[in-house]
Amino acid sequence: MDAVMERCQNDKGMAARLRRADNPAMEYQSWELLGCLGVDLEKDYERLPFVTVAAAIAKSKAERNGALTLGRAIAACYDDGRESSQAKAKLRRLLACNDLAEVCRILRPVLTLIDSKVGQPLDYVRLLRQLRFFTYESGQSTKTQWAQEFYGQPVPAGGEEGAA
Repeated sequence: MDAVMERCQNDKGMAARLRRADNPAMEYQSWELLGCLGVDLEKDYERLPFVTVAAAIAKSKAERNGALTLGRAIAACYDDGRESSQAKAKLRRLLACNDLAEVCRILRPVLTLIDSKVGQPLDYVRLLRQLRFFTYESGQSTKTQWAQEFYGQPVPAGGEEGAA
């Protein structure tokens, strides 16, 4: 993720291409960078997590990886936090996803919302790990982590097998 952030800061054209890659029809514009990073572009389970997170980084203009988890970020978008019915609906929609393509499609506008409402950067490295392992067990481990993050339950240090 550091390479993506550095590239976005130093190459405005690449940053613009990554922002456009958020649209599935324009995703191919990110392939130059992803290919250089060793991502197998033919495998959706490798490509989609990187495209989703790289586009979010480019849109947010993040200069560094943050510490904010996805679940906490969703809650932070609303004044009522985790008590907000809108926040709960966003989380439930993510938790209802059955495959990686669906979760990436649903996650894109959520990441845009987080960028516009929350003043601190996401933990993009953690999110990328969670997405990369989403295909295992239909994402149950990742979904559990998101729910724990949202509802404020600490995630044990050893309990990140789905995110490692």
